Amino acid sequence: MNSAIDKPSPANSQSANDPRSDLFPRGHLLPFILVTVLFFIWGMSNNLTDILVQQFRKSFELSPVQAQLVQTAVFLGYFCMALPAAICMRRWGYKFGILAGLCLFGSGTLMFWPAAVIGRYWLMLAALFVVGCGSATLETAANPFIAESGPSATSERRLNFSQAFNPPGTITGVLIGTFFIFSGIELSASKATLMKSQGTYAGYLHGEIMRVVPTYVSLGCAVFLLAVIIGFTKFPNAPQGHGTKQAGPLLRQIISLLRVPRLRASILAQFCYCGAQVSTWSAFIPYVRQYTHSSERTAGLLLTGNLVALAIGRLTSTGLMRWFNPGRMMGAYASINILLLTVTILHPGGLGAGAILLTSFFMSIMFPTIFAMGIKGLGPNTKLGGSLIVMSVVGAGMIPPILGLVAKHSGSYALGYTVVSACYLVVAIYSLNARSSTKALTIPLPI
Repeated sequence: MNSAIDKPSPANSQSANDPRSDLFPRGHLLPFILVTVLFFIWGMSNNLTDILVQQFRKSFELSPVQAQLVQTAVFLGYFCMALPAAICMRRWGYKFGILAGLCLFGSGTLMFWPAAVIGRYWLMLAALFVVGCGSATLETAANPFIAESGPSATSERRLNFSQAFNPPGTITGVLIGTFFIFSGIELSASKATLMKSQGTYAGYLHGEIMRVVPTYVSLGCAVFLLAVIIGFTKFPNAPQGHGTKQAGPLLRQIISLLRVPRLRASILAQFCYCGAQVSTWSAFIPYVRQYTHSSERTAGLLLTGNLVALAIGRLTSTGLMRWFNPGRMMGAYASINILLLTVTILHPGGLGAGAILLTSFFMSIMFPTIFAMGIKGLGPNTKLGGSLIVMSVVGAGMIPPILGLVAKHSGSYALGYTVVSACYLVVAIYSLNARSSTKALTIPLPI
């Protein structure tokens, strides 16, 4: 049985292909604003992990590969939770998914307190996994909710607008981590040896671990407060057809969706992009420290420059999408980033760090553009298709350890960035073949 997808309603049929169509939803602006706030929150959380990579590497005395397991724990949560979240939302709606995500997210942040008191790295990773599950649920709900909150023709612009609030969150997260998690105390080898002989070194390491607690407990309290506010807010009904009963077993529906070439390509591109983004930022502080010998806090402030560049790129590029095709813009941006990373690899130091910073400007539109292009035309299957793209965010947990492995065996974080460059090559190829259109799709659904 075939099902025609993405038939515009009469109200939107005239403007479905018009880039000048309304950007913001009419009559439901408050839910739109509250969901946009979520982009700020998970941006702050996801980039606090860049601080944790360095903090845990010091306080738990980890190797580069072990430290990158911070990213693996978070984004493994995305892989495990995105599909269950989509199944729940297909039955109970976007609002349920958002509330469930906030509760999971808040619970994970509060787990940092007992984990830090006990002082075990695996407990920290468990807390980060729960945070990742919460973030996955929020993204599975928020991204398609924003994309569908208006005409299909402006879905990429609308999602890029809401995603523009993600970089301020990432900047806030890195600044909080730099000033409240980093202690500024960096021991020389001789000082560490002296403290070990005096029996004070273990206490120092435990104190460094406990520095994460106030930040994460405060974040958890704020998240639960937002959940209460959203709980009392009326959300719009799902778009027509999204609440209909889906035909056939879930596995057959997923297989049918994976037969859609654009969705398959979007999943691969998102996997590589997320791996590139997180690898770029999580390795930035070690890169700066290796080649410029800067302190942790100085490197943390330089990392903030990357996030400012991302925010500027998101705002600037969202405006340009009014005149330029989002897919073609993304292809150009990915190609530029490959050239910039070539500088990073061949000229490690201040110049290379500056090139990394510029890549953040050009990575700005990639996640929301890939997501919006991937779910366009899926109709009743939007939640399920969106969850498959969110699952691909696990690339952010799998690519950084590969970078860490290259850095460990080569002794060079600069060479580690070859992994990031390869990821951008995949995004560039995807952009050459993708088409951002609202043409109706016919997706075979199981009988």
